[in-house]
Amino acid sequence: MYNNWEELEKSIINCKECKLCQNRTNIVFGNGNKEADLMFIGEGPGADEDKQGLPFVGKAGKLMNEAFKGLGIKREETYIANIVKCRPPQNRVPEQDEAQTCLNYLRNQVILVRPKIIVLLGSTALKNVLGKEYAITSARGKWIEKKGIKYMPTWHPAALLRDENKKIEFWKDLKEVANNLKKM
Repeated sequence: MYNNWEELEKSIINCKECKLCQNRTNIVFGNGNKEADLMFIGEGPGADEDKQGLPFVGKAGKLMNEAFKGLGIKREETYIANIVKCRPPQNRVPEQDEAQTCLNYLRNQVILVRPKIIVLLGSTALKNVLGKEYAITSARGKWIEKKGIKYMPTWHPAALLRDENKKIEFWKDLKEVANNLKKM
């Protein structure tokens, strides 16, 4: 457990705790406002993210940015992280041991940010943060409160690229988040 960002970021710089380190270009730690009320947690970095060392900068990130713009959410006022900090090969779902290895980094990020709302983007984020008993299809769009944080599970933006029909639900979920933030 690290009490400040500098120590936490230093602790991961040369991480070799799982096999994902073997093919990474960059660790994608997370970025944004380190005191944000709103945090987003995704699955893991893709090729663009691995190249740039930043989360959600590829096609899915661009789609998310469009939603932010339409809803009046400023990306720079949020904090964005992923379950795993290194890109899984061929963008596959992180294996359980890989996710477990990175979860302490993510937990520490949540503790340091102290968000009021966390949006869980997709099944991998939902199951690793709130538990295996949750399914994205049934939990999506429903508030779940734990330890003083409100969670909103929704589709991962990459899922919207594969299935246009999910865009309406994604928009509705983020609109609910934006409205909730205004009330805080």
